[in-house]
Amino acid sequence: MANLYKSSLQRATFFLTGFQGLEGLHGWISIPFCFIYLAVILGNLTILHVIRTDEPMYYFHEPMYYFLGMLALTDLGLCLSTQPTVLDIFWFETREIGIPACFTQLFFIHTLSLVESSVLLSMSIDRYVAICNPLRYSTVLTPVRIVKMGLRSVLRSALLILPLPFLLKRFQYCRSHVLAHAYCLHLEIMKLACSGITVSHIYGLFVVASTVDMDSLLIFLSYSVILCTVLSIASHQERLRALNTCVSHICAVLLFYIPMIGLSLVHRFGEHLPRIVHLLMSYVYLLVPPLMNPIVYSIKTKQIRQCIIKKFQFIKSLRCFWKD
Repeated sequence: MANLYKSSLQRATFFLTGFQGLEGLHGWISIPFCFIYLAVILGNLTILHVIRTDEPMYYFHEPMYYFLGMLALTDLGLCLSTQPTVLDIFWFETREIGIPACFTQLFFIHTLSLVESSVLLSMSIDRYVAICNPLRYSTVLTPVRIVKMGLRSVLRSALLILPLPFLLKRFQYCRSHVLAHAYCLHLEIMKLACSGITVSHIYGLFVVASTVDMDSLLIFLSYSVILCTVLSIASHQERLRALNTCVSHICAVLLFYIPMIGLSLVHRFGEHLPRIVHLLMSYVYLLVPPLMNPIVYSIKTKQIRQCIIKKFQFIKSLRCFWKD
């Protein structure tokens, strides 16, 4: 009996949802999504390429750019986790997804979201050490220690999310198998189960409280200390210079946490809101941070901006050379 149930579970499918009522316009709707996905991929690959190939930047500001590379990799992975199912719906109206594939996508989406939260915390520690204890900056944040911090972030996130698919696999899904989004999320799938979900619900709350909530609290505390340190600096110009080094990271934090909070509020209190609002908020949460982070760091970080300009000038000079 158990084997029969297991085999039926493997063959079962969920049905993903695009923009209901606008199925005839899915081809047109896919155009901005394609541009967004392309911009996310190109933007984050550009950041990674600049960090990897520009030796003065890579060796002189190593700690900060290690973390920026981690953030770009995480954003790239988060984008690629949702891209196949979203574009399949818009282009081919492929709404079915097998339970194993759905749970795999769920694992990567939630794991990478937790990794991004952890990387943002690591970047706040980087800013804290750089401003509050600059003389020990290079000795505290050594390359080995930074790599260990990155590995811990990935392991922590993966190990905390790993039980979720197994908890969901134990449930019987006798209700509708239609999901509200174009990708699989833990909370949505859990609501479709007709068996007891108390354990899964409590564990999900524990994961959020021990990662995202804790990370956001520590980021807030680190910036409180940073602000106190900056305000104690006598020179107004030096205060502005110190704060300016934090602007990019603060923008990245806001881009990550504001959509997350907005999506939580919409799910909790927005039952009366149109369905499209829920859909747009979910896409904003998963696509806006990977889209905007490369833009913010390219604009606000002088070294990255200069390197990108140099590379474009080099490409332009090559074109002129071959034309001549």
